[in-house]
Amino acid sequence: MSEQEMTPPPVDHSSEPKTEQHDPAVPEAYAAFMRTGWGDRELDLPRHPVADRAAARRARLAASFPGERLVLPSGTFKVRANDTDYVFRPDTAHAYFSGNLTSDAALVVEDGDAVLYARPRSSRETDEFFRDRQYGELWVGRRPSLREISDSLGIETRHIDQLQDSLTSRSGPKTRVLRGISPSVDRMVAADTALDADLFRVVGELRLLKDDWEIAELQAACDATTLGFEDCVREWRQVLEYGERWIEGTFNRRARVMGNAVGYDPIVGGGRHATTLHWIDNSGPIAPGELVLLDMGVEGHNLYTADVTRTLPVDGTFTPLQRELYDLVFTAQQRGIEASVAGAPFLAAHNTAMGVLAHGLEGLDLLPCSAEEALDPDSKVYARWTLHGTSHMLGMDVHDCAGTSPDIYPKGDLEVGMVLTVEPGLYFQEDDLLVPEELRGIGIRIEDDIVVTADGPVNLSASLPRTSADVEEWMGRHLGG
Repeated sequence: MSEQEMTPPPVDHSSEPKTEQHDPAVPEAYAAFMRTGWGDRELDLPRHPVADRAAARRARLAASFPGERLVLPSGTFKVRANDTDYVFRPDTAHAYFSGNLTSDAALVVEDGDAVLYARPRSSRETDEFFRDRQYGELWVGRRPSLREISDSLGIETRHIDQLQDSLTSRSGPKTRVLRGISPSVDRMVAADTALDADLFRVVGELRLLKDDWEIAELQAACDATTLGFEDCVREWRQVLEYGERWIEGTFNRRARVMGNAVGYDPIVGGGRHATTLHWIDNSGPIAPGELVLLDMGVEGHNLYTADVTRTLPVDGTFTPLQRELYDLVFTAQQRGIEASVAGAPFLAAHNTAMGVLAHGLEGLDLLPCSAEEALDPDSKVYARWTLHGTSHMLGMDVHDCAGTSPDIYPKGDLEVGMVLTVEPGLYFQEDDLLVPEELRGIGIRIEDDIVVTADGPVNLSASLPRTSADVEEWMGRHLGG
């Protein structure tokens, strides 16, 4: 990279750092004193393992839109409350094609070339580094320099302040923007709904097949997730005392220690809460004699996430009724996993699992018709107790590859390298008068992360027991106080 490209634009001393009304006043003497006497050095960062892969991904992306300019922002901070922000997490497509995880950046791909426009570390020539609450180094930590980003990711890097001129100073090629991520970038280029939607579609489709490195990242996330489940069971005495919140907090600790964070808000459903598919309040008790549904996943340092569900007996042993229902869901899941092979429809796992559950519901004398009649697409009355689809793609997003053409996903076929969840469930609402009273308030889901290989499906989360007997044995080994 040339020196000109590495040099940031002239410093604007008139720009005001982001401060709040309750911050102390900063006299000029104090500000001038703070801008002097600092050592400075740049870090020699090793090349990131994703750098070469990201370059190959950009080449495939550029080949999908020859002669065009593509803009993929990372996004910026989102307000949590008043003057506090949520922890930043970059847009998935931006991270996938660049490797950059910093805020306020944009990747521009054009004619096979790529430039990353980024916001570097605070300059000591302005007040930002010691006054700015959002970007100041003394407030939020050191951001990497442009050179550090470039060295690590192997991509030409320029200051984000140059992006506007780069996009508008000359009559350029057709431009597509991944929209809804950065309001400031959205304003730089007039929207073309059809063009932009097509870019959104392609960046999803290009992520459908995972390479060996990505699968290893997902495996690591699943392994950390297994440890998180074990942590929770080891603290069962506190779980019984403090309820769902304790499990959430315990799992979050493991996710922060071994990864970036949780891949999504943990679902901890004790008793009747297990019948709410996305119960994330996690504010209820964990009561003896009931089941608790745990849907949790660690997001790794490179943003690949696990998505695993287990339903556990609070007492460590299933009652006969709980075991009967659990074993039915397990059988449905196992058949769904076995159906997840290359060349099979993506919906094979769902259709297979639903067949098992519908016949099981028929055996429980709950259906108003035969199982075969209930499975007819014009009926689906069995779904009153199954509610959701059995699978979704998994990767850097827990619901990965959004925007993909429906003809490819979910209506297409599975290919080697795809990673999907298989997660059937049964849910009997506490106020459902069409089921016996002893079933009301029971929810059961079992979920694993499956990679499609040439030799058949491989369960990345297999280290966490699934059968009712194995779950009981596992809980017996780990239950603690």
